[in-house]
Amino acid sequence: MADRHPLFMPTIVVGGLIFGFGLGYSHMARPEVVLDFLQFDDLGLPFVMFGGAAVTGLVYFLAPRLLDGPPLTRRAFERRLKSFDRNVLVGGAIFGAGWGLSGICPGAAYASLGVGNVTILWALAGMFAGAYVQGVWRSRSDTDDSTVAGAD
Repeated sequence: MADRHPLFMPTIVVGGLIFGFGLGYSHMARPEVVLDFLQFDDLGLPFVMFGGAAVTGLVYFLAPRLLDGPPLTRRAFERRLKSFDRNVLVGGAIFGAGWGLSGICPGAAYASLGVGNVTILWALAGMFAGAYVQGVWRSRSDTDDSTVAGAD
């Protein structure tokens, strides 16, 4: 963390506030709006998602060309490729099921809490519980892998 620019964390906080405000302003922090999209009753969500993807794509295209060095992280500005494996497939399925059942994704859940949706605490509790279980499962599988590797 010492190798990061002093403005790194304040920039993260401001970016999160802008993101949350955008979700609240576009009503995407309301589970009923998201559930209406999933039932093809309200197609506003793709426009919000396209707007975010367009800005991100533009930054990923222009930033390496316009900046002399890496941004505030002081690391190279590049895409990180992740292979499509079983973990990505299972994680995506769990995310999709949770999104469809609760009508909210993790980022929007915090924004939903910010706009006064207190019942979203149940979904947040489920997200934290799922993250904890995944962490325990992942640490056990990493321990098992190192034990098997050490036995060779």
